[in-house]
Order: sequence, then structure tokens, then C-alpha cells
Amino acid sequence: MAQTEKALEAESSPDTSPDLSASFQDEKYISQEASSLQLPTAAIANTAKVSSVLTVFVAGVALFSDGYNAQIIGYMQPLFADLYPNGISSAIKTRLSNSYLIGEIFGMLFFGVLIDKVGRRTGIFFATIFLIIGIILATASHGKDQLGLFWMMIVGRGIAGFGAGGEYPVCATTAAEASDETSHVRRRRGFLVAMSTDFAVDLGFVFAGIVALIVLACYNQKSSEGVWRVCFGLGIVLPIAVVFYRLRMANSTQFRKHAIKTNIPYIHALKLYWKPMLGTSLAWFFYDFVTYPFGLFSSTIISQLNPNNTVVQNIGYGTVINCFYLPGCIIGGLLMDKIGRKQTMTLGFFLWAILGFVLGGALGPIQSVFPLFVVLYGIFNALGEMGPGVATFLCAAESFPTPLRGHYLGFAAAVGKAGAAIGTEVFTPIQDSFANTEKGQQGVFLIGAAFAVVGGLIAWFFIPDKERDLEAEDARFKAYLEENGFDTSCYGEVQVR
Repeated sequence: MAQTEKALEAESSPDTSPDLSASFQDEKYISQEASSLQLPTAAIANTAKVSSVLTVFVAGVALFSDGYNAQIIGYMQPLFADLYPNGISSAIKTRLSNSYLIGEIFGMLFFGVLIDKVGRRTGIFFATIFLIIGIILATASHGKDQLGLFWMMIVGRGIAGFGAGGEYPVCATTAAEASDETSHVRRRRGFLVAMSTDFAVDLGFVFAGIVALIVLACYNQKSSEGVWRVCFGLGIVLPIAVVFYRLRMANSTQFRKHAIKTNIPYIHALKLYWKPMLGTSLAWFFYDFVTYPFGLFSSTIISQLNPNNTVVQNIGYGTVINCFYLPGCIIGGLLMDKIGRKQTMTLGFFLWAILGFVLGGALGPIQSVFPLFVVLYGIFNALGEMGPGVATFLCAAESFPTPLRGHYLGFAAAVGKAGAAIGTEVFTPIQDSFANTEKGQQGVFLIGAAFAVVGGLIAWFFIPDKERDLEAEDARFKAYLEENGFDTSCYGEVQVR
């Protein structure tokens, strides 16, 4: 009993790891802990499983804010046109959208490097802080004139984008490593990471539409400054809810064992991992190039089909279409654990392409039955999430070793977000380049399908089939470094038992 009390006192001591450190203990130490604490091995194992699963979800759930903040601006722009006619313009609309995307790209690159140098916990905390600060600034936007208000909003959204972009490498990396702590959770990593990353982003898309509809109803469907301020401000709720819990998270076992904080072997890593780096980055680019414009402009496409719709009706139909993302994520997460990551990504790309060609080729007859078009459009979005949507995060996390996982994942996500920026920028000009609206919609579906085919080929030929155990890739990388004369004596943050 005395031994048990000492062990419990050691666990509660301020010098020990934070509360979540239990989730970062490898299964091979479970029996040792059980015997020292005189607790059943099954109880220790079950606690580790629950803690690991909880850490996966806490790591990724703030990505909800990325989807919410990216989507909500599109719903608010019609209100801006009514409220601030002297400040809003096509250039300002573009800057409002691009400031967030550009902020995300810089956040992905910066935090990808940061978390490999200083740790996952530090990165995930500061990414959340930047996200919170940016949302506060955007919500509180004001100025001497209408143009000044929009410039403050642009700056605030850029800062929020920087934090949201940081969430991509830190969330995906932390979630993947947390799910590696026990074999039970590792077998379900595909589903868990899919739910805590891509599903969270897509849920943000859906909630943006729901929140916009509810707030508009509260203001009797009238354009009001309060509508956009409330809609912007609600995006802060979830990041604030998890920020202190995230501060108490411990760095993963893999990071503590394999971190390289100085003299990082970039040349060696590039020689060994250039192919998966190219594959994960380009696959993410083609996925975002197609999915972002079709998601962000869903209500616009609906309004083109039914020009007499109200703003509320267009937002409602767009939200219904975005809801199809969610079952796509669930199916894709389950498939990744059954048939593999790259197999799921490739399958999703090709099914996505097939339906895109069908919609593009037979758009006239399909659009004549409006509910049929809405359902097929939703399934089109769901197939994108079922494959590349869920697999991009996990392929980028599992294809690289722990010391550089943040670097590579941040780079791949940044290339993907560049694809999103380019896709949203060229979507409307492509539509407008055709003779009429129907031809324009056919054109974007056919072009999107063609890009999906290319994405599928890249996924199959450039993304490797990796072991589910992250330690196997870490051991391979360390052995490669030693063979090439790299000093690995200070390899790792601390010596893990």
C-alpha cells in the first residue's frame, strides 16, 4: 500500500508530466505499471485506450473552426453589399477570402517547422491562440469609414487563418501519434484521425450554414451589422473550450523518443522522402483545387439554377449539399482501416471523377429534376471526402518519420491550400468563359473530374503503403542516418523507459 501511495503521489507531483501523459505510455509498459500500482492490467490498458482516443479528438477538433471561418464569409458577403455599399467591392471580396487562405498557408509552413523543433504541445497551444485573436479582431472590426472596417476585417481574418493553418500540421501530427500509443487504438487510427480532422473541418462548413440561417431568422431575415458580428464571434467558442485542455497535453512518446531539435538532416531526408513528399503534396493540391470551390460556391450554383430563390433558400440548399460531406468522411475513415490509406484515396479520386463526368455530361436532364441534382451534387462532394478528403491527413502523417513529420505535413497542407486558393480564384472565370450558365456548370464539373483523375494516379504511384506502426518508419530513418554518418547520439527529447 505504501508503494501505491508513493506512486500516486509521484503522478500528482508538479514535476511530473501533465494529466494526459498517461495516454503517451507504450503498451509494453502497462504490465510494469499495473504491478507497481497493484492495479489490474486490464484497468490500466482501458485507461490508456480512453485517454489516447480523447487526445486524438482534442488534438483535431479545433479544425472545426477552419471550416466554419472559411465558409461563413461567403454567406455574409450579400449582407456586406447591403450594409456597406461604399466599402465593399470585388477587390475587397477577394481579399476577405484570400487573406484567410494566405494566412493558412503561412501558418501551415511555420507551425509545421515549429512543432518538430519545440514540441507538439507548444505548437497546438499557440496555433489556437492565434486563431482566437484573429476571430476577435475580425468580429470587432471597425474603422473611420467602411473601407477601414473591411481592412481591419481582412487583417483579423489573416491572423485567424494563420492560426487555423497551424492547426493542420499540429492536429494531424498529434492525432496520428496519439493514436499510435496502443495497438487497439492504432488499428482504428484511420477512423479516429478522419473524425478529428477532415470530419471536423466539414462539420464547420455545415454549421456555418446552420448558424447563418438561425442568426438571420433572429434578425427577421434583415441585413444587420449584428448578423455578421454574431456569426463571426461564434467561431471562437470551440477554440476557447479546448485551449486550456490542450495546454495540459504532453508530447507523444514518438516525439520524445525521436525528436531532432538541432542540426536537422534536411538533405538526407529529402533524398529518402522526395517521392512521398511529391505524392502527398500534389494529391492534396488536386483535392483542394476541386473540393473547395465546389463547397464554397454550392449556394452560388443553386442560385444560378433557381434565380428567384431568396438568400435564405440559397444558404439552406448549400448547407444541405455540404451535409453530404459528413457520411463521406465516416465511410472513408472506416475504409482506411479496412483496405489501406492510399487505396482509399485512389478509390475516392476515381469515383469522384466518374460522377463528375456524369454530372458534366448529362447536366441538362439532371438539372430538370432539381432534387435529383441536389442529391447527386451532394454525393459528388461525399466521394471527394470519402477518398482524398480523409486520406490526405493520414497519408501525410504516416509517410514520414517523427523528427520531420511536422515539416512534411505542413508543406503538403500548404501546397493543398494553394490549390484551394487557385481553384476558388479560377472557378468563376471558368464558368463565365462559356456561352451560358449551363455550359459553364458543365465545364467546371468536367474540369474538376479531370483533375480528380490526375489526383488518383498521383496517389497510386507516388504515395507509399506504410506500416501502421509509426515506430517502424522512425527506426528506418534513424538507421538510414547512421549509415550516412549522421550523429544520432542526441536523438530524442528524453530517454523513454
